[in-house]
Amino acid sequence: MSDIIIRVAARGDGVTANGRHAAFAAPGDTLSEDGRVTPGPHHQTPPCGHFPRCGGCQLQHLDDESYAGFVTDRVASALDAQGLTAPLRPTHVSPPHSRRRATLHAELKGGRVLIGFSEEKSHAIVDLAECHILDPQLFALVAPLRTLLQRLGFKRRGDIHLTLADQGADVLVTGFSPDGLEAAEAIIGFCQRHGVARFAVDDGLGPETRWEPEPVTVTLGGVGVPLPPGSFLQATRDGEAALVAAVRDAVGQPRTTADLFAGLGTFALALPGKVYAAEGARDAILSLKGAANATGRMVFAEHRDLYRRPLTKAELDRFDAIVLDPPRAGARDQAEALAEAEVGAVAYVSCNPASFARDAKAMVEHGWQLDWVQPVGQFRWSTHVELAARFSRQPSSG
Repeated sequence: MSDIIIRVAARGDGVTANGRHAAFAAPGDTLSEDGRVTPGPHHQTPPCGHFPRCGGCQLQHLDDESYAGFVTDRVASALDAQGLTAPLRPTHVSPPHSRRRATLHAELKGGRVLIGFSEEKSHAIVDLAECHILDPQLFALVAPLRTLLQRLGFKRRGDIHLTLADQGADVLVTGFSPDGLEAAEAIIGFCQRHGVARFAVDDGLGPETRWEPEPVTVTLGGVGVPLPPGSFLQATRDGEAALVAAVRDAVGQPRTTADLFAGLGTFALALPGKVYAAEGARDAILSLKGAANATGRMVFAEHRDLYRRPLTKAELDRFDAIVLDPPRAGARDQAEALAEAEVGAVAYVSCNPASFARDAKAMVEHGWQLDWVQPVGQFRWSTHVELAARFSRQPSSG
């Protein structure tokens, strides 16, 4: 007896109504009794020849409609697991070829340097000949980087962090630190030929810049912010714009806002009024502070580890609105303090629907209302899902 795939589970398997799972199946596919999958109307031909071996994508077999549905379902399922409901806004999905930040792996194998993502569920590297998620400006560096690393005598496994900055590509190679005049000339020549904005290496002692003809920046909220090597950025400009728009909509026009886990200032520099920005990464908060001061933005930036020292209720109550954008683990302690706070609105941005739902439950149990959730799929064809949400309540009269 055959069954119809009705949804895609969190790890990418297609699932039938009676709980049968099938790899690389899309909603509408037919799963036969012997496990064969017959493609349905939402099953597309994967655009990349490396799929499904490459771990960079898990869902290239889904058409646009079913991929957006997967992103929506991930968020809805996480809320449901905590007994929560909220209006879900239409899912925003970033287009192909839009990733401006990625970490590739490199190793010498068979006398040749391989560069690419790891295979799915493996440490083996898929040597990229094509890529449909990376910005073309970044992918164009993959082949020349192979040649450069080969020339520099690259032998150990390392990572290549690629970021598209205002001035061009920012390259950080870890696990490697070539020395000598010949290496310096090779790096400079590579950067000049390919328009690289910065080239840095890190052999475990911190990034060491080998090429940066002008200071590298990334524009956030209309401000050029100095970009430390390897810094966190939203994966796509498109996804960043969607999240910023959702956050601005969530907080409205506050006079004062606290931006927690502020990073380089993605949200702090896009908000009206006065902003307090807290971030545990010292280099990021120093960049934000310098950029805000240089442009006269009303942003007070503080280096603060919010896991060790979350803002207290008394501190939170000084603000009209709070923006929260924690790492994947969420912000359990900060959310618990926030649950007690008397703030007009909270915008919560998350890269993990499960930890978001856990924190959201704590807030709802303390009288907050989860007004809406905006699912965002900026990691195209990946099982990685993001969201922005709005919480509100009236300040207590006591």
